[in-house]
Amino acid sequence: MLKIEELLTKFENSLGTIETDEQLNSVRQEYLGKSGHVTDAMKQIKDVPNDQKKAYGEAVNKIKVKIEEGLQGLKQKIQAKALEKKLKNTPKVDLTIPYTKQVGSLHPITIAEKKVVEVFRSMGFIVEDGYEVETEYNNFEAVNVPKDHPARDTQDTFWLNNGQVLRTHTSANQNRVMKTYGAPLRAIFPGRCYRNEALDASHDTTFWQCEGMVIDENINVANLIFFMKTMLTEVFGKEIEVRLRPGFFPFTEPSFELDCSCPYCEGKGCKVCKQGGWIELCPCGMIHPEVLKMGGIDTDKYQGFAFGLGLSRLAMMNKNISTIRVMNGCKLKELKQAKIK
Repeated sequence: MLKIEELLTKFENSLGTIETDEQLNSVRQEYLGKSGHVTDAMKQIKDVPNDQKKAYGEAVNKIKVKIEEGLQGLKQKIQAKALEKKLKNTPKVDLTIPYTKQVGSLHPITIAEKKVVEVFRSMGFIVEDGYEVETEYNNFEAVNVPKDHPARDTQDTFWLNNGQVLRTHTSANQNRVMKTYGAPLRAIFPGRCYRNEALDASHDTTFWQCEGMVIDENINVANLIFFMKTMLTEVFGKEIEVRLRPGFFPFTEPSFELDCSCPYCEGKGCKVCKQGGWIELCPCGMIHPEVLKMGGIDTDKYQGFAFGLGLSRLAMMNKNISTIRVMNGCKLKELKQAKIK
């Protein structure tokens, strides 16, 4: 019993030296751990005469309770001291300074992409991301643009040391998607593209596209017009004027340019539409048989169409932004006009 009392005295004397959580845990293990003093005292009860076991056990339990209470009280003091130190080192905040709450919003291109994806998903399209760093085969050869093809001259782009390329169009994902899903197929793949372009109001070295393709039996140009007309009507929330012009793209035959009337000048001509009254929005056409074959599609049974929707230009038109450079800039004053509702 005398040793137990000495144990409590020793513990109380050690409290004044404890200042950190690490020291507190060390003392806790010393007294209450599996090999601690209190645990050893409990084990010694077998050596106590039977008529003294009850008193001995009660004494050990009381000491255990006192040690636990002492440790808990010390823990609270350490935490309070740490909080006080933290508050002293925390910079003061002047609550009287006027505060203007500025709410963030989605980027115009993100808004356009989300709307386009929503519309096409409602028409049964799957959505694939693709890769911004592509192989030369997927970016060029798989879409019918071999190394000696003059179409490569219009896509002077950015190459990596390992021979891969920053994709010049989202068409680079066509071959991979066809080999993955086969036919019939409805898919879109939006994403960022890169070209060494001369900068103007409607061209930049970094821009966003949304490639799409439909492959099935008996697909023709009428299906292409239906899907594109439906998509643009849903995105703009009204009927818009469009036109198809003959065009050339190595991966489609026949090929078309789908244009929208310029929303800035209402067709009268301005710097955005290059005085033509129309904005080139969507290259499209029937997928070239060679492209289908390279994707593992049976051209005797299936046909398809593809399109490359310019999300950057779509965002400009939908949010009345006059220059494409705003898309890649950080000028919040200019981007605020496109704030999502």
